[in-house]
Amino acid sequence: MKVPALVVFDLAGTTVEDRGQVPAAFRAALAAHGIAATPDQITRVRGASKRQAIRAFVTGEAEAARAYAAFQQALAARFEADGATAIPGAAECLRALRAAGLKVALTTGFDRDITAMLIAALSWQEAADTIVCGDDVAHGRPAPDLIRRAMADTGVPDAARVATVGDTTLDLEAGAAAAVGWNIGVLPGAHGRDALARSPHTHLIGSVAELRPLWRL
Repeated sequence: MKVPALVVFDLAGTTVEDRGQVPAAFRAALAAHGIAATPDQITRVRGASKRQAIRAFVTGEAEAARAYAAFQQALAARFEADGATAIPGAAECLRALRAAGLKVALTTGFDRDITAMLIAALSWQEAADTIVCGDDVAHGRPAPDLIRRAMADTGVPDAARVATVGDTTLDLEAGAAAAVGWNIGVLPGAHGRDALARSPHTHLIGSVAELRPLWRL
């Protein structure tokens, strides 16, 4: 049975529950700058670098920086109020893959400061071999930069031996751009089955809890 050398997971919505905190914080940040975004507009940028997503709505570097700072503050307040919860089976999946000798990476469109808050809340400091954030790379999804940085960090140069797992169309587009061997969408997440089915993928599964049977691990 062929198995990957590296599994690259998205964070929010894939391994960590997103109970609406991210889109709510996004709407609040834009509203504070007089911008009304529709739910469909926000859904389309799910999975992207949050800085890039802000720039899709806000013109001017200074204004975009202020809007991003407002997003950070709003999201931090929501996570502090609600806490952070792993998707059922996610922690067990990460541990089992690493115990089987696979490398594991977590990637996210969040910058390092928000990511660190989430990782600390989950006690996941040792859950992955590397964690790659939006401010670690030049381009967010759908560019393959997050995946390629994870490959470099873990010493896995062959994309055919990499699996990516995400809940958005941008996750799947990034996996295709990186030419990974397994490009896996999980349901339910930010984007529904129809949207993920129309995106490049090798598998669609119900959640990360269903991942290990793909490789009989």
